[in-house]
Amino acid sequence: MAIKARFRATLGVCLTAAAVTLHGCAGHSAVAPMDMVQLDGAAPAIRWMAPELGADRSSLGNWRMSVGPPVVVSHETQSGQPSDRLVVVNWNMHVGGGDIGGLLAEVRRRHAGAPVVFLLQEAYREGPEVPVSLEPPASFASMIRSMRPDGSREEIEAVATRLGLHAYYVPSMRNGAPAASAEDRGNAILSTLPLTDFTAIELPFERQRRVAVAATVAGVSHTGTPWKVRVVSAHLDNMVGARRLWIAGGEFGRTRQARGLVSALQGADALVLGADLNSWFGFNDGAYRTAAAAFPGTPVTDRRGTFHGMLRLDHLFFRLDEGWRATFARADDAFGSDHYPLVGEIQFD
Repeated sequence: MAIKARFRATLGVCLTAAAVTLHGCAGHSAVAPMDMVQLDGAAPAIRWMAPELGADRSSLGNWRMSVGPPVVVSHETQSGQPSDRLVVVNWNMHVGGGDIGGLLAEVRRRHAGAPVVFLLQEAYREGPEVPVSLEPPASFASMIRSMRPDGSREEIEAVATRLGLHAYYVPSMRNGAPAASAEDRGNAILSTLPLTDFTAIELPFERQRRVAVAATVAGVSHTGTPWKVRVVSAHLDNMVGARRLWIAGGEFGRTRQARGLVSALQGADALVLGADLNSWFGFNDGAYRTAAAAFPGTPVTDRRGTFHGMLRLDHLFFRLDEGWRATFARADDAFGSDHYPLVGEIQFD
């Protein structure tokens, strides 16, 4: 605690001495609907939201130039079996390096018979859809590679097809320069249940383009009562640009992104948010506190670190209908990623 207090005090001195205006601290963060189409033909419509601030939209446009379109994968499925539970897993899968098949098998072993939804960060897509010819001012991120000893990994559409899961993926940024890869990376939702009502939420721009994804899953309980849950996956910046002091100003930047995300989720009924908030200060981080304030009924009983077992960067939040209950805990295995999954269960009856 003393170290954290000294860090925050030092941060305050740095900001004052540098006379830096951190609009991440008090600046405009609201998002609003945006007209943009990135899926053609018979593909499902996606509702887009983006920051209201013109400077944010301009920067986001530069990053958008270097990624491919969203991906929606649907499978022919029979009517789902009645279930009084829904399992929700939040996980940063380290750009396809995590063993999602192994995680799914473990979740099914522990929660037999329940439908499963994965809220994923750092999913990636590879293929001709990703632009390889870029002109200024197109922007992209450095490449992140797999942690596996052999470097193997699996892109998100292949994962969904192999496991028979419904999927919705929206890239946030290109994963490396065109000379290094034909990849982009972002957030995804994978589900044993069909996904509907797709939304993409571009967050206030800080250092890299960040796009949260939202969709709806639905079912019926054993008593015949229908249930419906909105599910969201998000990933915030871990630091900001030089003019906002890189790491020192990171908390302010991601807090602004969290405010934008929360504003986009207002009005939703039953809602689950899974996110890598990059909350360096854990449960005291401004981004966490901003999100938690919008989900006051979220139970937190397992406070273990999720990033290499040390920092609590990953979180689940619940806003549930009356009478529903939710619990969640960190998994004991990272399944090949540098982040441990959070596994939650909602009980409807």
